[in-house]
This record gives sequence, structure tokens and C-alpha cells, in this order.
Amino acid sequence: MGVNLFQILNGLTFAALLFIVASGFTLIFGLLRIVNLAHGALYLFGGLVGYTIASRTGSFVLGALSAMVFVAALGVVLDQGLLRFVRGVELRQVLLTLGVAFVLNDIGLVIWGGDTYTMPVPEVLRGATRLGTIFYPKYRLFVLALGVVIFILLWLLLNKTRLGALIRAGVDDPEMVEAMGINIRRVFLGTFMLGSALAGLGGAVGGAFLTLYPSADAEILVFSLAVVIIGGRGSLAGAAVGALLVGLLNSIGQVLFPELAYFVIFGPMALILAFRPLGLFGKTA
Repeated sequence: MGVNLFQILNGLTFAALLFIVASGFTLIFGLLRIVNLAHGALYLFGGLVGYTIASRTGSFVLGALSAMVFVAALGVVLDQGLLRFVRGVELRQVLLTLGVAFVLNDIGLVIWGGDTYTMPVPEVLRGATRLGTIFYPKYRLFVLALGVVIFILLWLLLNKTRLGALIRAGVDDPEMVEAMGINIRRVFLGTFMLGSALAGLGGAVGGAFLTLYPSADAEILVFSLAVVIIGGRGSLAGAAVGALLVGLLNSIGQVLFPELAYFVIFGPMALILAFRPLGLFGKTA
């Protein structure tokens, strides 16, 4: 039972990290209809920036905040400098953001090299705490709690605030929102910055137990895509459920079927899409 509980907790904490990253992807891809394949590169860049600041200042919080601010600024450059020329053309967005991801990877290699880095964890989150019959890392429990808090805050933002109503209305009928005197482009830019900042936060948080290395961006992007596809494009609840499924399947699959670890994740995804092509919570655009 101890081993089973440990793996379940591993799956839940990994799911929380996936949700933090995939929620940003959901905002950009699901709500704004922008296919941003540079999201994984933003995650890695945010983690490396957070690692650098946290290592020099000794503050995990300052490192995480710096990662969010820096990647949000990158999001502004990406959205206003490049993506505004290819809005509504998904194939061009795919090629453009994929190229941006390669560029960011090369810049990361020039600045940080090809080494592996681990985000320094604050003293209060080091070590393990007792949960029933097992001891479990405090930091992973912190990531789980952070994922829950971010879900609640995003749900309140999208469903209980005027900004959330503007985002949803702007996606459905931007011309009508513009006719009401609201600069919907500014709202969309803020949403893109928020989605990018969540990728940066995910990099800083995930860098403490997944570590940061040159191919980490591609791996987290694949998992994020699986989360969004399973949950349904544009659904925050779908991203949460998709993250839970992917996180638990990944953790349990690596133990029970290590040689079929990816099939355990993408096999059920293919089965779900066979019966629900739009995902579990997806809706027609």
C-alpha cells in the first residue's frame, strides 16, 4: 500500500505541474485560437531564468516571479512582433511558433549551455513529511497545493469577473465587443501574457523536481498537448481532468509497464478521441 500511495501522490503532483503549464496553453490555444508550439520553450526559458535569479539571490519566490515576468514579456514580443501577422491562419502559426521554439532553444544553449539545472528549493519545503505509512517530499505537496490554487483563481477570473466575460465574448464575437468601445486586442494581449506567465511559472516550479535540460521543453509540450486534447480545447475543467489522467497514467504506467509508458498515456487518449473528437469537455467553436 505504501508504494501504491507513493505512486498516486507522484501522479497527482505531476498532474498539478502539468495543469499549471497546460492551463496557460489552454488560454492561448483554446480561448485565443492561437497554436503556440513555443509554449514548451517558454516553460524551459522561464525555468532557466528562475534558476538563475533564485541561485544568485537565494530567494525561490523572487526566482519564480522573475520567470513569470520575463516570460510574459517574451509573450508580448511573440504576440505583437510576430503572431499578429498570422492571426487566423493556424498552419502559419504552427510553423512560426515552432521556429521560435528552435530559436529560444539555441539562445538557451548559448547562455546556459547543455547542462542540467535544478531550481533551488526554499528551506521550509525541503525534506519529507509523514503521510500515513509513508514519508513524502514537502515540495511536491506544495506543487499540488499550488496547482489547486491556480485552478481556483483561473476559474474565478474566467467565470466571475468582467475580464473573463470579455475574453469569452471576444472569442465568440470580437467585432461586437469592439463596437462597444472595448479594445479587444488589448484584452487578448493580456490573456496571452497570462498564458505565457503560467508557462514561466511552470518552468520555475517544475525545475525543482523534474530538473531543467535542453529537451525538457519538447517533453512538457507533448504532455501539455495531451492534456488539452483529452480535456477539450478552451475548457479549464477539461485541462484539470486531462492533467489528472495524464499525470496518474504516466506515474502508474512507468511502474507497471515501463516499456509501454507512452502507450499507457496516448492509447487512452486515442480511445477518448475516437468517441469524443472534441475531448471530454470540448465544445464546437
